[in-house]
Amino acid sequence: MYARLSFFYAAYFTMIGISLPFLPVWLQARGLGASEIGYVIAAGLLVKMAIAPWIAAAVDRSGRRRRALRGLAVAALAAFLLLPLGDGFWALLGIYALFSVAWSTIMPLGENITLLSARAHRLQYGRVRLWGSLAFIGASVAAGQALEARGADLVYAAILGAVGLSALAAWPMPEPATGPGRDGHRPLRGLLADPAFLLMCLAAALIQSSHGVYYTFGTLHWQSVGHGEGLIGALWAEGVIAEILLFAVGSRIVARSGALPLLLAGGLAAGVRWTTLGLTDALPALLVVQALHALTYGAAHLGAMTYIARRVAADRSATAQSLYAASVMGVGMSLSTFAAGHLYAAAGGGAYLAMAGLGAAGAAVAAGLWRHLEDPVR
Repeated sequence: MYARLSFFYAAYFTMIGISLPFLPVWLQARGLGASEIGYVIAAGLLVKMAIAPWIAAAVDRSGRRRRALRGLAVAALAAFLLLPLGDGFWALLGIYALFSVAWSTIMPLGENITLLSARAHRLQYGRVRLWGSLAFIGASVAAGQALEARGADLVYAAILGAVGLSALAAWPMPEPATGPGRDGHRPLRGLLADPAFLLMCLAAALIQSSHGVYYTFGTLHWQSVGHGEGLIGALWAEGVIAEILLFAVGSRIVARSGALPLLLAGGLAAGVRWTTLGLTDALPALLVVQALHALTYGAAHLGAMTYIARRVAADRSATAQSLYAASVMGVGMSLSTFAAGHLYAAAGGGAYLAMAGLGAAGAAVAAGLWRHLEDPVR
């Protein structure tokens, strides 16, 4: 069971590790300008927000999670095969949006299957999830080296191979024994009417979106203050390694703290991390606060997954995962990334101070929810 679930995460994050930094390079080589590339990438986020929750709700009603995951993975592969046929901005935008219809629901559904399987078989979610982080590091490094040697033409082939690997990884995924939803079952409506679930998503979205300046301008800013590429790469790697270590011992932490304290810790750490980066670029400080990625990303994500696993009914769980992804990586991250551009242009490294405010706000929401829940999530 561990091997099948871990293979899925490794395959999926191999694709993310290649496409996140290098898909814009391929799009540029196809003749798109900076703003056009931004629109194409944004199309994937818009699809995640607008369409993925409806697909997930249909999956919850049917109860056939593995079949849906396989179908979406094959559809994503078929759509990505069409991408080189796109000639010009509008064609590439349309094909990438079509690809995103299928791709945007794959991870929420995979997370859903993993959490249900972990609940049924007493598996440790963190031990599965860490393989995604390891794959992300390996894929990013390998793709960067290959790009230096071969150029942009290799990017598409590498991403296509990773999408195909993800389709292959969907096949052996387990089928949780949840069955179809009840007659008249409306999982999307039920979750949107649950204020505690919405507050959890808000807290997670605020904390995760506080990474907007870091993800978008972290490397450029460190270059501007004189840090070399090798050091910058090591700083990024430190953050992901800290995240992996957190996931490796995550089950013990969850057993002692519960879901909402993890979200609270992520928000408080974000306040400290981004305030520090907004005030100094000194290497000793960077080495310390990069380790906080274990909390600002890892603990916040683990807390949200634990909340969904323990407080959301199985016949709503795929929809819950998709709504979480839409609010955090869709609405929250897209707005934060948009704001980051204006903030960094106006204040440089001082833009991190605004991100500290987002993290602190997320911590406040998590603390309030934890305090007022009659049955705290442990």
